[in-house]
Amino acid sequence: MIPALIGIVLITFILSRVLPGDPAVMVAGEQAPPEVIEKIRHDMGLNKPLFAQFFDYLGQLLRGDLGFAYHTGHTVASDFASRFPATVELTLASILIAVIVAIPVGIVAATRKESIIDHISRVFSLVGACMPIFWLGLILIYVFYSKLGWAPAPMGRISGDLNPPTDITGLYVLDSLLSADFVALKSSIVHLILPAICLSTGTMAIVARMTRSSMLETIGQDFVRTARAKGLGEAVVIGKHALINALIPTLTVLGLQFGYLLGGAVITETIFSWPGVGGYITDSILAADYAPIQAFTLVSAVLYCLINLLVDLLYGLLDPRIRYE
Repeated sequence: MIPALIGIVLITFILSRVLPGDPAVMVAGEQAPPEVIEKIRHDMGLNKPLFAQFFDYLGQLLRGDLGFAYHTGHTVASDFASRFPATVELTLASILIAVIVAIPVGIVAATRKESIIDHISRVFSLVGACMPIFWLGLILIYVFYSKLGWAPAPMGRISGDLNPPTDITGLYVLDSLLSADFVALKSSIVHLILPAICLSTGTMAIVARMTRSSMLETIGQDFVRTARAKGLGEAVVIGKHALINALIPTLTVLGLQFGYLLGGAVITETIFSWPGVGGYITDSILAADYAPIQAFTLVSAVLYCLINLLVDLLYGLLDPRIRYE
């Protein structure tokens, strides 16, 4: 993890510096006098050589300082504290939907190979994996909000006429449950459904395909045939013996997809006006504001690595060979 994170910090720093536009000009305005722009460049440290800027950035990270967002006038840490919970809530909801839908679909497709259900699941997986998030989001808004009126306006995490739940974790659904605010709970869930479905579509397709493939391989193993020969019911054979082993590669895919969902959330949040880090990072790119871009990439990478480490540790609970040793 450590070499990977060092490489991410270096690559992100370099890529952010080649963005078009001068941050000092963005802050001062294009009509500002040259001496004002030069002073801002000095204050931002942009007049230093690139390697000196990089070591200054590393020093800030070691102190826990993610930098200052000049286009908002706040520290990046404070901006993240107010926005990142919305992104985490959307990502967790997407993962949950993918698990609830994709794993049963993969199991049914594998146990009924070459049936109509299997063919439908494979078509769904192919379409879902290829469908652009931005296009799907617009279609969902058009159908369920504009035409059918089943979904609320894609504006925020809760209805405008309601107060957010008591701030405990920053996750509206969880905070509503903890504070027993069921009016806010209903509104927050309704606002969360469409963007979560949009974001989870690609993950559902990949997880369903991986679950089907793993189940087909596991069902053909000797220990499954032995379990059936002992007279165990099909539900026990599939649920207790085959599924546990088939979930090992599926967990790997879910861990990898977590990083994808964090990145894909930027697009989904922009489409649904979700007040997470998506719009914040988009504004930072347009303003050539380096610190938020670097911080978001670093935080996403750290979460991505930690989730994959957790998945590796879970292998010890799921893999019978590791458990019995």
